[in-house]
Amino acid sequence: MADTRAFKSSPVDPPDGLPDISDWAFWTTERDRRPAAWKQLRDAPGLPFFPERTFIESPLEPGPGYYAVTRHEDVWQASRHPDLFCSGRGGVNIGDLNQELSEFFGSMISMDDPKHFRLRSIVSKGFTPKHIAAVEEQVKSKATELVDRMIAEHPDRTADFVESFAGPFPLEIICSMMGIPASDTRQIFDWTNVILGVGDPEFGDTYERLLEVALAMFAYAQDLGEQRRANPTDDITSAMMTAEVDGERLTAQEFGSFFILLVVAGNETTRNAISHGLKAFTDHPEQRDVWFGDFDAHTRTAVDEIVRWATPVIHFRRTVTQDTTLGGRELHEGDKIVMFYESANRDERVFEHPDRFDVLRPLQPAQVGFGAGGPHFCLGANLARREITMAFDEIRRRLPDLRSTAEPDYLQSNFINGIKRLPCAW
Repeated sequence: MADTRAFKSSPVDPPDGLPDISDWAFWTTERDRRPAAWKQLRDAPGLPFFPERTFIESPLEPGPGYYAVTRHEDVWQASRHPDLFCSGRGGVNIGDLNQELSEFFGSMISMDDPKHFRLRSIVSKGFTPKHIAAVEEQVKSKATELVDRMIAEHPDRTADFVESFAGPFPLEIICSMMGIPASDTRQIFDWTNVILGVGDPEFGDTYERLLEVALAMFAYAQDLGEQRRANPTDDITSAMMTAEVDGERLTAQEFGSFFILLVVAGNETTRNAISHGLKAFTDHPEQRDVWFGDFDAHTRTAVDEIVRWATPVIHFRRTVTQDTTLGGRELHEGDKIVMFYESANRDERVFEHPDRFDVLRPLQPAQVGFGAGGPHFCLGANLARREITMAFDEIRRRLPDLRSTAEPDYLQSNFINGIKRLPCAW
């Protein structure tokens, strides 16, 4: 039975004749209908307007509604013009952040210049080529360790791929990079599941639960940051807490918000790309043969195709700063637009046969799974690409016949295209 929850809704009717993407059932049932639904929306003139709805028990009231941006060209245009479409008025999710949540989630993805530029300049000190190069061997050894562990713990050669590999792989890497003790990684994992899984009954579907976890994670981050400022070590937390730009350093609160962003994004998105990748190679074994047959030659296109195919982050929202036009629609200051990357990555206007998984797909035009350029392009995109590469390189060498054996257990979310469990065998 479909979950038709909608606790509150703005007083706007969805457009007639188009799929109602503000309906919870759209995100929780019949996923194979989504490509056709996105095509309908891309073909619709202008930008369709949808009501805002809340899907968790919350004291927050829904906003007035949003314009759905589903075409690749329009997503690219909005992303490249932060002067017209900003992140700092209410955040990047559809509903506005209130004061409580903005304290925890008001990281740099919810900022505009000059605050965004200052914070990104400081944070980028932890993502220099030197730091990423130092992580390279760690990524490779972690992939080897997890495959060893998966083989040893599952003599019957069956496992849950998310639990055994895709989940711990990016999580343990980002925790190590941040200087988080190994004994705390399970707690970090549970926190990130709640933050990005809010709305899924398995992880919590109340505002109070979200606030509780955000507070705990924020306090943990502030404590870690203060420790590293006082006693720096060789990790990204120390690099960020001691870095200066124009004489300024990160405050404990700024680091707390960024910590949540980095750990959540560095864990959830990569693990879902890898999980969707295994499912895609199971469904399209000829594409696995192409990549594995000449791994180095096809890695760059294969990895970007996995990200395009998975599109782990489904959408981000922007707010219009002044009267303008996008996609043939006149917009006014204060209007909300929501960029649906999942739709843009299947736009037949720019991708030939977009519903075909093709590891040889050219890199241009660019997929938008890491964002569509502009100041908010994913800071960890290169690390994510290396992790996806190393994950499948280890699988190629050690478990070349690894495959999923049942349909994934998908996360119930309109924000993250997540896989909670994926049975596999080799």
